[in-house]
Amino acid sequence: MGLLSGSASISRFKVVSRPPEPDFETARFTEIQPGSEVRERSGFVPMEPEAAYQVGHERFAFRVRQDQLKPDPTAVRERVKDLIRIELDTSGASSVGPKKRKMLRELAEEELIVRSSPRSKIVEGTIDGETLYIASTAKNFLGTVLLLLRQVGVVVEPFAPWTADGSAEEIESELIEIREPGHSVLGCRFLKALLEDRELLMEPVTGSVRLQTREAKVSLTGAVLTELFRYVEQDAEILSAKLTTGEITFRLDGPSFRITGLSIETARHDHWTELLDERIEKISAAYELLDGKYASLAEQLVKS
Repeated sequence: MGLLSGSASISRFKVVSRPPEPDFETARFTEIQPGSEVRERSGFVPMEPEAAYQVGHERFAFRVRQDQLKPDPTAVRERVKDLIRIELDTSGASSVGPKKRKMLRELAEEELIVRSSPRSKIVEGTIDGETLYIASTAKNFLGTVLLLLRQVGVVVEPFAPWTADGSAEEIESELIEIREPGHSVLGCRFLKALLEDRELLMEPVTGSVRLQTREAKVSLTGAVLTELFRYVEQDAEILSAKLTTGEITFRLDGPSFRITGLSIETARHDHWTELLDERIEKISAAYELLDGKYASLAEQLVKS
């Protein structure tokens, strides 16, 4: 899944400041060399080999690659067993203490990591004017991308309908604890309000909803509406839900206002930049739909 292919999972940020042309090459990815003590490395790479990062007016496209050297956990466990057996045979002891076991585990990892190949993760991103789209909702990876962007002078902040006016600051919920910057229970209230919307619907047949009740988190799948209304009547908060207009379908995480599983149909294109243009246009349209719906409900949501 990404910006160029498959269904899209998107985190949106507001660009606060950036150079006219960010120099992504200053934080370019370089591979971990065999025998190096480096265990993790991240950096920018172009969308396509040797492609330019600037792909239009005020638009920049990039990928972030992250390589990690980690030995296979099963292989580590087996090697630790061998080292413990050798230790017992050598020392004549009947058992191995916690400190020794930890040391043997570290030794096993060091032995195996030399023969391991890095595991790579790649995420795509686009700066479109004053908006940053990252094709991931994974918290750890998002942090890596934002840190690298800051290294090239691109400063961003969370972007949700409530971040501009500060309306979320005094909104609390007895059921949900908000810990992340830019997240708000207003997103949960927004999902609840959409139950009455006639354009943007909870998927009625192959639905998927996560709720927070006073007792536990609850997941519903399939024809969810009857059960969903029952939980809402009991004051449950909707954490995320699969939404559809009939033409597009996606899942919205309420507190973060992040989209996952956005299905995008595109025409055939001769060049990847044309494909990117169309997909960004449709991703932007999905967010514009959500922003417009939220704006029409904002006063109601803050007072509820």
